[in-house]
Amino acid sequence: MDKVVLAFSGGLDTSCCVKWIRDHYGLEVVCFSAFIGEVSDKGILRKRARAAGSEKIYIEDLKEEFARDFVLPALWAHARYEGKYPMATSLGRPLIAKHLVKIAQKEKAAYVAHGCTGKGNDQVRLEVGVTTLDPSLKIIAPLKDWEFKSREEEIEYALANKIPVAVTKKSPYSIDKNIWGVAIEAGVLEDPWTEAPADAYVLTRGSEKAKGSRTLTVDFEKGVPVKLNGKRMALVPLIEALNVLAGKFGVGRLDMIENRVVGIKSREVYEAPAAEVLIRAHEELEDLILDRELLHYKRALSDKYADLVYYGLWFTPLKESLDAFFAQHQGLITGTVRFRLEPGRAVVTGRKSPNSIYSEELATYSAKDAFDHKAANGFIKLWGLPYVGRGKGKS
Repeated sequence: MDKVVLAFSGGLDTSCCVKWIRDHYGLEVVCFSAFIGEVSDKGILRKRARAAGSEKIYIEDLKEEFARDFVLPALWAHARYEGKYPMATSLGRPLIAKHLVKIAQKEKAAYVAHGCTGKGNDQVRLEVGVTTLDPSLKIIAPLKDWEFKSREEEIEYALANKIPVAVTKKSPYSIDKNIWGVAIEAGVLEDPWTEAPADAYVLTRGSEKAKGSRTLTVDFEKGVPVKLNGKRMALVPLIEALNVLAGKFGVGRLDMIENRVVGIKSREVYEAPAAEVLIRAHEELEDLILDRELLHYKRALSDKYADLVYYGLWFTPLKESLDAFFAQHQGLITGTVRFRLEPGRAVVTGRKSPNSIYSEELATYSAKDAFDHKAANGFIKLWGLPYVGRGKGKS
């Protein structure tokens, strides 16, 4: 029997995919779950895969690889799609594609499969990733072909076939969670006028429930977050701890209208407490350390980088070239940023670095002022020289 390796999250869609592929294609389904924060209990994944008809499942703990090789480059790029979304789901998909190909090659499978819809972004990210890495693999995408027209019909199919799933008709949200953030879709969230209900969120507490404030510090060494509140931590535990701390204050919630790869608009709800704090902290240190021309040019490249990641173009020459650009100056990015956590936001209250090019003596208006004010006259004359008289008759 030929094999297919299915990217298996253990959610409603992929749980139904196992049985549907077996029935419609006659293939042996090997499940692959990338453990980057979605499900805390690996036993649940095994139980769901077996109940759906898969006899073999790979569960790879990829959190460290995800943080090191995917999250960190995106952090250095300050990647936010459309200036808002910190790319949690987008970053996880190329990692899944990479290991999907690796396992398919190991199992000598001719097919890979996923549980993405025909109008979503993830189908693009996974399929482009797979075909970039191994164009010989054929791809099966049940959600583009099967007969179900709604999540309610999928739930009925799962129940009829005794496939255990967490979703119910009363709570129909589609949740995608990793250590960098949570994406929440479906149900009442599809109406852009409806406020996201409290029960839709899984990582953060509503700002209306948060009380008081708290000081928080993050230390970086050569661009890498290494301490949280003065305690040295590895990257993954630091991100997870920061999700809890900032999440208690409702930091990192995002509700936006997003332009998908396929051209439609969608209403997206995200939670990304750690991403919000770390990207902001890294930006603050770079503002303190890097010169104006580099900072301004980087902002334009950050937007392009976010587009490439969002569009599923991770394994491409341009994206790899931008990675090299952003990595080149990270040796300077060492320092500490202090925040005050308040209900619904993280406020920067201080930043310091041994590599800072900020000069209090030049910036101050006090008696310590060391700036040569007379030098400004010549600067202004030369700066404005190309425009002298150009505005005649316009005032």
